[in-house]
Amino acid sequence: MSALWTSSDAETATLGHVTKAFAANGLSIDTRTLKEGDLFVALKGDNRDGHDFVRAAFAAKAGAALVSRELEGVNGAMLVVAHTQRGLDDLAVAARARSDAKIVAVTGSAGKTTTKEILRLGLGALGKTHASAASYNNHWGVPLSLASLPQDARYAVFEIGMNHFGEIRLLAGFVRPHVALVTTIAPAHLEFFGSCEAIADAKSEIFESIAPGGMALIPSDSPYAERLIARAKQSHVSRIATFGGKAGSDARLLGYDETDGGAHIKADIQGLPVEFWLAAPGRHIATNALGALLAVAALEGDVLNAAAALKQFAALKGRGARFSAGDIEIIDESYNANPASMAAALALLGAAKGRRIAVLGDMLEMGDDGAAHHANLLKPVEDARADLLFLCGPAMQSLWDKLPASRRGAHAANSAELTKPLLAALKPGDTVLVKGSNGTKLSVIIDALKARA
Repeated sequence: MSALWTSSDAETATLGHVTKAFAANGLSIDTRTLKEGDLFVALKGDNRDGHDFVRAAFAAKAGAALVSRELEGVNGAMLVVAHTQRGLDDLAVAARARSDAKIVAVTGSAGKTTTKEILRLGLGALGKTHASAASYNNHWGVPLSLASLPQDARYAVFEIGMNHFGEIRLLAGFVRPHVALVTTIAPAHLEFFGSCEAIADAKSEIFESIAPGGMALIPSDSPYAERLIARAKQSHVSRIATFGGKAGSDARLLGYDETDGGAHIKADIQGLPVEFWLAAPGRHIATNALGALLAVAALEGDVLNAAAALKQFAALKGRGARFSAGDIEIIDESYNANPASMAAALALLGAAKGRRIAVLGDMLEMGDDGAAHHANLLKPVEDARADLLFLCGPAMQSLWDKLPASRRGAHAANSAELTKPLLAALKPGDTVLVKGSNGTKLSVIIDALKARA
């Protein structure tokens, strides 16, 4: 296998200098997950300086380290640059310039990682595909993922996130995708944006860096679809397509049936009838899969073969993964939350048999209307026929106040305090949904449910 980065190539890309020759097979910023032969990038954050872990990186058999200063007593190969974040950015730019891969970039208020993983499977059936690890979608995650792009990849998929204006513009400028896909626009990070229109505008920055002749993919069911289309046109995108259930969509959902093993989906992708299976239920996931298959079509890939590969897709940890904990069933949506994703997750709970129990944590960064957004969850709770609710965090007080006594399980300030009353209330046959913003640490609840089993 040829090296991802030779010392010569890395030196040219970064304008740094090397202390000794090396050949790196991958990149890492974390010694806990570093693989033998990786180039360790010593990023400096608010709380930690990666230079403090360079020795540990070499102990873990790193091939080299990208640093901003030479470290005494370290015998491993070092690539010394002026600034390690800039050095990482330089590697990303060079990786994109040397690649012939067809590239998809994904953004949206929810469903980014799920859609990225669906694309990884679908495109992976057609050729060697590289994709962002985990949710690496920020100022270091995107360049790290791009700098890790193998030269012989046929396809690549990158997730791009933001919580302020200008962030997507910068990151999409690195990626320069052939296809840019927006999953959805929903109230998220309202504390920083103030309105969903502003969120749509921030997400639309992804269109500005689409490669010439590329395509923008927009969710037709979104109330902000027309705004996104207008922004794509402002960015001089020559090809714009839509996906969803709305008539006239370029990729249209025609049938959706949930089964014990997931969902069976019928769709029309630019005039091509397509039927496929997903090993994950949820109409919102089916819609994201439509967007992914439309991206395959935009890249002139084999849509039917890509669709067939999606039967392997299962919901991700913290994003709809299901597991049994003894005599109860768990839906793990603990990674993040906003009003739209809350409603989608509660709809999944509504399809469950037995008692339906919802463990909901605060939706963070909701801004001045946060109380109303939490109170408005009452309708999706009622639509899901949730039997008991266990609420976590001060913002959930607004929903608690609206709940009838028959649906009140418990309300606590944090996840640790909520664990005991939840476990005490469980009965055989229950289905438990756990959903909240990552900052509410509902993973504590998930761990407690696993331990119960």
